[in-house]
Amino acid sequence: MATIIDGKAVAAKVKAEAAQEVQALAAQGVVPGLAVVIVGSDPASRIYVNNKKKACQEVGIHSEEYALSGETSQQELLALVEKLNADPNIHGILVQSPLPAGLDEAGVVETIAPHKDVDAFHAYNVGKIMRGRYTFLPCTPAGVIELIRSTGVEIAGKRCVVIGRSDIVGKPMAMLLLHQNGTVTICHSKTQNLPEICREADILVSAVGRAAFVTGDMVKPGAVVIDVGMNRDKNGKLCGDVVFEEVAEKAAYITPVPGGVGPMTIAMLMKNTVAAARLSLEKAGDSHG
Repeated sequence: MATIIDGKAVAAKVKAEAAQEVQALAAQGVVPGLAVVIVGSDPASRIYVNNKKKACQEVGIHSEEYALSGETSQQELLALVEKLNADPNIHGILVQSPLPAGLDEAGVVETIAPHKDVDAFHAYNVGKIMRGRYTFLPCTPAGVIELIRSTGVEIAGKRCVVIGRSDIVGKPMAMLLLHQNGTVTICHSKTQNLPEICREADILVSAVGRAAFVTGDMVKPGAVVIDVGMNRDKNGKLCGDVVFEEVAEKAAYITPVPGGVGPMTIAMLMKNTVAAARLSLEKAGDSHG
C-alpha cells in the first residue's frame, strides 16, 4: 500500500520558511506585498482567492484584493495592472484565471512586469525557466517538485512521465523534472500507447483534468504518483485524475485529492512573493550602489 504524501504538512513547512524570510525582510524595512486581481464571480476562483488571502495572513505578507465586475474591459484591466506595476509596495501581481469571455488572458499576463510575475507565466520568465536560470517557478510544478523531494526519492536518472501539456502545469513540470536530471516523457491526447508509457514511469505526474483517467494497470509497482487533477466525480465529489484506491495498491507514494498538490500551489506562491520582495531590495541596493 502506498505512503500518502501529505501536501498540507509539506506546504506548512514551506510557509513557515516563507514567514521567517518575511521577518528578515521586515528587519530591512520591506514588507512583501501581493496584489490579487479577480474579475467576475467564478465561484472556484473566489475560493482560490480567499485561500491566497488567508495564506498571506499566516505568512505575514501584505495582500490587496482587486475584485472587478465581469463587465470590466481589457483596457480597464490593463490600466490596473500598469498601476500595480508602478506601486513600490506591491512585489507580486496575480490575475486569477480563468478571466470572463472576451478578455485576453495572454495580453494581461504579458503586461505584468516580469519581476512581479509571481505565477511565472510571462514569456520572459518562461524563457528563463527553459534555460534553468529563473527567479520564479510556476507555483504548481514547483510544489510538485517539493512533494517528490519530501519522499526522499531522487529524481536524477529516473523515468518521469507527465500527462498533460498545458502552459501552466504540463510543460513547466517537464522542464523542472529535466532540470533535476530526470528522463522526461510528455504525454497528451494524441499520444499512442499511453498506458504502456505510463507503466515505465518511476515518477508519474498526471495533470490532465479528467476524473478516473489514471487506473491501477497504468502504474509501475513502486512508482511515485502525483495527482494534479482537480475534478468532480459523478456524485459531485472533488477528485483527481487518478483512481486512488487502485493506484495506491501499486505505487510507493501517492498524493491525495484534496490535500496533496492544492496546498502546495498556494505555499509556493507565498515563496515567490517573498522572492520578489527580496529582488526589489537587491534592485534598490544596486541603484544606490
